[in-house]
Amino acid sequence: MLNSIKKYLQKAREEVSKEYSIGSSESGQTDPGQTLPKAWIGVDLDGTLAYYDDSASSEKIGTPVPKMLALVKKMLNNGIRIKIFTARVTDPEQLPIIRKWLKTNNLPELEITNIKDYYMLRLYDDRCIQVEKNTGRLITGK
Repeated sequence: MLNSIKKYLQKAREEVSKEYSIGSSESGQTDPGQTLPKAWIGVDLDGTLAYYDDSASSEKIGTPVPKMLALVKKMLNNGIRIKIFTARVTDPEQLPIIRKWLKTNNLPELEITNIKDYYMLRLYDDRCIQVEKNTGRLITGK
């Protein structure tokens, strides 16, 4: 038991130590040949970019949601920095599964996180309720 815990923690340390950042540009503008700006858009995985239902499991990610896959590819083609924003990243063993899913679905090796920072512009997620900035007023769709 102790050996399996040590092995798990070692794997977690290795994953966390990998560098996944794309780089930054203080101006927020991108030029061909320059790195992408710090600003980024988060896209949830399960239920947003990939189908998620009762048959889903931690070992398998659902098939892509066509509209979201197209939107992500369009944003990437327009030089927008995208991060996969998912709770799965709390388990280091999920990272290779997510990377394989991205590759299988013709997406680049995107950054994967579950942490917001000041550079996140917006988040696409199936569980969100938008709140108007500085008011607390819920924004509901009609």
